[in-house]
Amino acid sequence: MMRYGQHTALSLQATGLGRASLTKKKRLRERKKPSARVRKEAPSKISKSNCIIAVRLRGGAGVAADVEATLNMLHLRRKYNAVLMYNKPDVLGMLKKTKDYITWGEADREALSLLLNERSRPQGADELTAKYLKERLQIPSIQKLVEMIEQAEVPLGKLYGAGIPPVFCLHPPKGGFKKSLKRPLTDGGELGYRGTEITSLISRMI
Repeated sequence: MMRYGQHTALSLQATGLGRASLTKKKRLRERKKPSARVRKEAPSKISKSNCIIAVRLRGGAGVAADVEATLNMLHLRRKYNAVLMYNKPDVLGMLKKTKDYITWGEADREALSLLLNERSRPQGADELTAKYLKERLQIPSIQKLVEMIEQAEVPLGKLYGAGIPPVFCLHPPKGGFKKSLKRPLTDGGELGYRGTEITSLISRMI
């Protein structure tokens, strides 16, 4: 005599209800599976800011020749060098290529003022002064130069020609780095694009 359980199983198999029930349960299990975590990528583009500050955070040990050549083109030849540059596609391409050795972000007036007032070393002078600017560029003050650079109203080549290279030697940051110098900011490090947070870093490295 066929047992009740066997009879029920055969009936479900014959009608297809058993298969449908198993399929439904399988779909429910798949729905409950957690979705894969999507890793955030570093921004490939900087914002609409006209001026960028880049800082080299790592030295030259183990740097590939093409990367070192790009760092030199950016005037980031030494560790803790900072440089001003304007937001252009070729510049952004070079920043991306050297992202494992530098950090960069938008230059605001506070950061520009700190660099020009505290760390600028013009040719033949110990510091940048309003008098120097008037004689070389006919610009009345450092604050006016800050505004012009922020708006990309003065060619950076003109600054080099006037003996005011927009390259600055900084100190290690006060309090040191809190994160790894071998990882990007998006992965718990210090490297790559940091947006307006570049001002905070600059203030600690003056």
